[in-house]
Amino acid sequence: MTDGTDPSRTRLYEELATESRRYHAAFVLFNQAVADHLGLHPTDVQALSLLTIEPEPLTVRQIADLTGLTTGSATRLVDRLERGGYVVRTPDARDRRRVLVTPVPERLARVTAVWDELGRSWQTLLDDHTEDELRVVTRHMRRANDMSRTQIERLRTLPKPD
Repeated sequence: MTDGTDPSRTRLYEELATESRRYHAAFVLFNQAVADHLGLHPTDVQALSLLTIEPEPLTVRQIADLTGLTTGSATRLVDRLERGGYVVRTPDARDRRRVLVTPVPERLARVTAVWDELGRSWQTLLDDHTEDELRVVTRHMRRANDMSRTQIERLRTLPKPD
């Protein structure tokens, strides 16, 4: 935050805060539109996105950690995705006590088609940035992701408001 001594920087922080709120709201609403289009829950869409960027199948516990959901909520999420044919549960060959959740590529093609259009638009949006600017945007997004995870954990420890 700013200490108020630089009015120009204060205005920039305020503008950034406003645009950040608009950006987050637009993304949440876009995600809802994608979910509605596919007949999925918005959290399911994001979980599928996260599952597809992981190099290997995950356990339900790992999905809970990755999404910030409780293990019970993550289990219900995987149940929905399994019923929809988006994932399968398979025994872990290295540890038979564990069950891995694996995306089904043929079924994910429905989701990927929608996200690919966004990816093309995102690429166009970034095309006029220099490599240094892209590094700044990437660093910012990585740090914002880390901060969000920390805040999710913090919120989970607080009592619910009345």
